[in-house]
Amino acid sequence: MQHLPTTPFEMAGSLWRNRMLIVTLTKREVVGRYRGSIMGLAWSFFNPVLMLAVYTFVFSVVFKARWGMADEENKTSFAIILFVGMIVHGLFAECVNRAPGLILSNANYVKKVVFPLEILPWVTMGSALFHAMISLAVLLLAQLILNFSLPWTAGLFPLVILPLLIATMGFAWILSATGVFVRDIAQTTGIITTVLLFLSPVFYPVSALPKEYQGWLLLNPLTFVIEEARNVLIWGRMLDWTGWGLSFMVGLTIAWAGFWWFQKTRKGFADVL
Repeated sequence: MQHLPTTPFEMAGSLWRNRMLIVTLTKREVVGRYRGSIMGLAWSFFNPVLMLAVYTFVFSVVFKARWGMADEENKTSFAIILFVGMIVHGLFAECVNRAPGLILSNANYVKKVVFPLEILPWVTMGSALFHAMISLAVLLLAQLILNFSLPWTAGLFPLVILPLLIATMGFAWILSATGVFVRDIAQTTGIITTVLLFLSPVFYPVSALPKEYQGWLLLNPLTFVIEEARNVLIWGRMLDWTGWGLSFMVGLTIAWAGFWWFQKTRKGFADVL
């Protein structure tokens, strides 16, 4: 098999060259998820609506939870704050949980030399991103109905989540390649993402932790994104550009490491499958 380039430029070049194929496969992925159901794609809207209603009832009515800020006394505030964290975590978890089985479930593509296997994680990312954007629309609609306004900083959300998207692609490349050789990985990612749900500031703010633990929580790649997502979507605060720049560089490093590993190991996929 010919040598496969592993440079960061090839990582971006592959995305650009195969952009139309990625879009086509992503559309098929999204539509295929609801094929055969009566409501079809409408479920992508009603699912987050139902989840937001459940969060509101369970955390605000049953547990009477509060975020600890004086101006957040209505019952829906906690649910909306929580929902932001769930959207970010859900996007990451869907890509990571599906990654180990990507090559295994598309073994027919492995034999096709001309098929760019490295785009399969992009297809999963596209599908997860589509559902995340639907959930975000529901969140913004709920906030508009309840608060009669949206902060202009909400437009910065795509920038906020960009470092996480890039880093997630790195993890997806690593897991999808390694999952071909070590099948047990598929059994562990679900556990890891569940643990991350509780080790991320989804159900609580970072400030709620003792000072000695806050630094450790910041090592979690989801922490910065969740906190900044709430800042721009709910509280109208400006993005922390210094933190964002650092997060972006870390994300690029993880993505390149993942792409390098995928390209180096893919020559052995056909032998294992």
